[in-house]
Amino acid sequence: MKSFVRRFPFFLVLTILVHGCSSTIAMYDQYAYSQVTSLKVDALELMEKADQDYEANRREIGAVDVMLQKAMEYERHRPKNEIVNAMWAKLYDPGSNLYGGFMERWKQKGKLEGSFIENQKKIIGLSFDQIAELQSKLNRRK
Repeated sequence: MKSFVRRFPFFLVLTILVHGCSSTIAMYDQYAYSQVTSLKVDALELMEKADQDYEANRREIGAVDVMLQKAMEYERHRPKNEIVNAMWAKLYDPGSNLYGGFMERWKQKGKLEGSFIENQKKIIGLSFDQIAELQSKLNRRK
C-alpha cells in the first residue's frame, strides 16, 4: 500500500481535498456508485485475459471501453464533480500507470506476463476502490 501511495499521490491528495471541500462537491448518486463498482469487476476480469492476444479480445476490450466512457460522461455532467472527474481521467489516461496505461501496453505488446498483470490488477483495483469510496462519502441528501 505504501508503494501505491508513493506512486499515485494524486489520488491521495484528491481524497484529502474531499474532506475539506464537502460543501463544494457533488451529492451522492447511487447510479454513479453502482457504475464504478460494476466497472471495477469488468475491468479486472478483462485484465485477466491480457496474457492472451490483444486482437483476440478486441470485442470485449471495446465493450469495457464503451462502458467506461459512458460512466465518465455521466460523471462529467454532474455539478460540482471536478474531483471525481479528475480521478476518472487519471484512471483512463493511456499515459498513466493505471487502467488506460495498462490497456495501451497490452495493445502495443500483444500479450502481457502473468505477474505483471496480477500486480497491475491490485493497483488498478485500489484506484477503482478510491473512486467508489469517494462516491460513497459524497454529500447525502437529507
